[in-house]
Amino acid sequence: MTTIYSVDVRIETPVNDTEVTDRVIDAVRALFPDTEVHSQPGRVVAETHSLEGFSDRLHEQEILDTARREFLSNADEDGFSFALKKQAAYEGVVNFAVGDPDELGDVSVDVTVREPSVEAYVDHVAPPTRDGTPVDADDH
Repeated sequence: MTTIYSVDVRIETPVNDTEVTDRVIDAVRALFPDTEVHSQPGRVVAETHSLEGFSDRLHEQEILDTARREFLSNADEDGFSFALKKQAAYEGVVNFAVGDPDELGDVSVDVTVREPSVEAYVDHVAPPTRDGTPVDADDH
């Protein structure tokens, strides 16, 4: 059975005077390839309805457990949010921002989950692992 996921993702990051807007857009697209990006004065805002490309990056970098912790620590019944380091995003690398924001500002991501549930969507994007290997959510 295929699960249909209904999510709204909003990605926002500041554009500083020292940065080129197109480069900031490229950084967002490096991690979120399926986004519709708009630049506004001093910021870039992107929206998408899928985290598939981002999930692929989490798998490639083998940081599923870290991602799950970040997602679930910032979750409520409507969704979850997290922040990423912009400098790493320029390189196409996921690096969660914790603590004080970077001087360039962080990439803020807000995920609203409509269907099926926040926990099920987190399991889809960053599945639980056993010995570092993803396991089906039904297996744990």
